Amino acid sequence: MLVRGIRGAITVNSNTKEEIIEITKELLITLQRENNFKIEDIVSVFFSATSDLNAAFPAQAARELGWDRVPLFDMQEIEVPGSLPKCIRILIQINCQKSLQEIKHCYLRGARILRKDLMNEISGQKEGEFK
Repeated sequence: MLVRGIRGAITVNSNTKEEIIEITKELLITLQRENNFKIEDIVSVFFSATSDLNAAFPAQAARELGWDRVPLFDMQEIEVPGSLPKCIRILIQINCQKSLQEIKHCYLRGARILRKDLMNEISGQKEGEFK
């Protein structure tokens, strides 16, 4: 069995616990739906948040979705001048038989600008459409 990484990112409007958790859930649900994996397939999940987001740990969203036995790790994103603010990034490692081309990385809301080359891969969204 292969271990593959699935990447995603999303932006929030405000630094509140409720918004960080709800927006992170949105991204996790989208990544799971688009890649059709089960919780048992997950090896581990890494979360990063920009320094302007400190009201909650994004990993709490995964716990609230029932990912209670999955190893989760939160960290702060490197502060690069001019980088996208209020951004949460996720790397999910899963056991699967998918090729690299079959993995669907998801960049939602303002984070769509990070990987314009991958935007047509997300089902149900048109290029330039923001959720």
